[in-house]
Amino acid sequence: MTQTETTFENRLLEIFEHLHAHPEISWKETETTAYILRLLQSEGVRCYTFDDCTGLIAEIGTGSPVVAVRADIDALWQQVNGEFRANHSCGHDAHMSIVIGAILKLKEEVTNGTVRFIFQPAEETGTGALKMVSKGVVDDVDYLFGIHLRPIEEVPFGKITPSVHHGAVAFLNGKVIGDDAHGARPHQAVNAIEVMSSLSRQLNTICFSPFEPYSAKMTRLEAGGQSLNIIPGSGKFGLDVRAQRNKVLLELQKAVEHKIEQISQLYEVKIDYEWMDFTPAAEVSADAEAFLRKGIIETAGIDALADPLITPGSDDFHFYTIKRPHIKAAMMGLGSDLAPGLHHPNMTFDRRIIKIGADTLTASVKYALAEENGP
Repeated sequence: MTQTETTFENRLLEIFEHLHAHPEISWKETETTAYILRLLQSEGVRCYTFDDCTGLIAEIGTGSPVVAVRADIDALWQQVNGEFRANHSCGHDAHMSIVIGAILKLKEEVTNGTVRFIFQPAEETGTGALKMVSKGVVDDVDYLFGIHLRPIEEVPFGKITPSVHHGAVAFLNGKVIGDDAHGARPHQAVNAIEVMSSLSRQLNTICFSPFEPYSAKMTRLEAGGQSLNIIPGSGKFGLDVRAQRNKVLLELQKAVEHKIEQISQLYEVKIDYEWMDFTPAAEVSADAEAFLRKGIIETAGIDALADPLITPGSDDFHFYTIKRPHIKAAMMGLGSDLAPGLHHPNMTFDRRIIKIGADTLTASVKYALAEENGP
């Protein structure tokens, strides 16, 4: 690595360390937004923020085509070493650093077209991308690139995938509504614990094609109190429902609703429920994936190119293409020896990937601009 490259990498690591040390949860990324704004404005990059939410937009160049890059900026709220606090255990601090690196590399090189950088809030709640769509920031976008560190069991350090095929997910909050009864008189009430346990077992009887990855499971069950001689008539439950394809998830949701209605009738008890926080599966553009593939090969070599990754996780990045189908999008997955796993409170990764990611993203954006502008 040349002295210039070493200096560049050191600067990106300094940016990362600052972001890592100052995590902020979804919709509260005030200081993160301000820090990135100051940094980019000091580099002469035009930026704008929003009056009603965090996040910012940075742009280089003018005119068509418009190539966009998304960086998620929020942290998780979780227990770390016995203390609940904001924590960048999903790698968003690295994503921001990589995208800032691409801006610093591209700011003097874009002569035709526009490169728009979306520093998006609230990815972890699944609502940030929808907010950006409502702001119109992708209405004129031709290509959209995302990036994400991948856990070591998916993509090891030294490998980069040109597309991440996330699955679709929806969450359900439900309530069993009934009256309590004395433990000595079980005939006077319907036990909410039995109702919810039966529903959990019934979810396992939902069957789709074995060629379609899917799952529906109960992830929360609340009923009863301190008095062990009371049969709880009411309770709360939560479901995590996933499928690799959007079409299958819709069918799975209908099957789950049918099971709830069956259990309600069987026990003659009222069950209310509400679907929450749907996140769609990836709709990957072959063209966008091809540009990322070229960027990977140019910067890291053909041996670094990994196959497209299919993962059961989710990301609100895919709302952009669901809401604006004209956009050609793909997310690059960066092997970084990330362990023990995403969202683990003590997650670590090989920080060399920050410069590698910035270089690869830069090359990929340039390929997209060159293709649209002609040879």
